[in-house]
Amino acid sequence: MAGKKDKEREWRIEIEAVVDAHDSAERATGWYCYLEDKMSPFLAVCTVKRAISPLKKGDRVEVIGMAPKDECQHEMFVMIRWEKDGLAVPLAQLKPGKDANDATREVVGDWLYWVKQGYEF
Repeated sequence: MAGKKDKEREWRIEIEAVVDAHDSAERATGWYCYLEDKMSPFLAVCTVKRAISPLKKGDRVEVIGMAPKDECQHEMFVMIRWEKDGLAVPLAQLKPGKDANDATREVVGDWLYWVKQGYEF
């Protein structure tokens, strides 16, 4: 599952997302804060079907922010515009569209890299 190491991403994740994290709860909190601080709303495409999400590969959605922190203790979830209330879906399902700003593409890319490498909290 692990792909080729990206030294720049590894350094950024170590310094910005999981810095000083000693256990899984601290790593989850670190990731949550890192994503919340750098990510802006963006349009995304679903890249993979997940049993826990209604999205299908190819669906286009609008990410409006992070899901509540207590939903992100084992995986990062984002809120998408969905009916009246919105819906939390796994961030690992989504790829930012071309309209996403650089900071958003970078931070989401860091999360997708983390997941692809098989890292866990």
